[in-house]
Amino acid sequence: MLRILTVACVLTTCRGADAVPPQGASSESQAPEVIYAINAGGDTHTDIHGIRYERDPLFGKSNCGTASEFGRTLLIARSHLNDQILYQTERYHTSTFGYDIPVSSDGNYVMILKFCEVYFDAPGQKIFDVVLNHEHIVVPNLDIFARVGRGVALDVVVPFKIKSNMLFVIGQQSTHTGEIRVEFAKGESDNPKINAVVIARGGPDSVHELIGPMPMPVPVAVQTAIEGETVKPVFTPLEESTDKTYATPPPADPAYGLEELMSLLPVIGAIGAFVPVLFCWFRI
Repeated sequence: MLRILTVACVLTTCRGADAVPPQGASSESQAPEVIYAINAGGDTHTDIHGIRYERDPLFGKSNCGTASEFGRTLLIARSHLNDQILYQTERYHTSTFGYDIPVSSDGNYVMILKFCEVYFDAPGQKIFDVVLNHEHIVVPNLDIFARVGRGVALDVVVPFKIKSNMLFVIGQQSTHTGEIRVEFAKGESDNPKINAVVIARGGPDSVHELIGPMPMPVPVAVQTAIEGETVKPVFTPLEESTDKTYATPPPADPAYGLEELMSLLPVIGAIGAFVPVLFCWFRI
């Protein structure tokens, strides 16, 4: 796995730690205590829970990939209309890239990685890993389309713990130096990407769920452990909500309906030939 980590954007010029820590949510929204949130490839945005996402700190830095707004051509399913922008803008790279995030205090945390496939319309076209601190593969072989389809919001929740200068995640541990680096590692299929990143204190139970039903089944990963503690799966299945503000899944392949119509042509022809005979019969 080392070959996909030793690439251009693991440079100090690509550090994203200079983003201003976002303001916390209001008490009415009961949001988790957010210590870092950025809108990758986009500008500042405050979501419906009061979480302020800062402008992508990699803007203007060389060898750090490309910011894209291509997703703004789509209405994103499972996302509130006010927060569509968090899944419509993105940063991608032809190499591995990432963000350096300051996390200085001991405690339990969650990293919320927001994704949306806005380009490909089939599985297997974009596959990459998400890696913490160059060594912990917290999300292996991520294929966004295979999990939820095109134009559908996907939040991946990664719990971790900081204690006594150690990072504990997915049953592994490493030395903690006051910040963590999250990288989107180049794989064999297309380019890695990210739409938004949030770091908050607490556990997975504090994470806001997406709205609406899941349009496609989401595989549940094997449960992980943080320093012996059982936690929710990294890929958390999201429950259905009564909120109706969400888009519909992509339309079905129009060729399917055409094939059905062609199969009915012999029947239609037979009926057309029988009608004149029946008319003449009654005339007699």
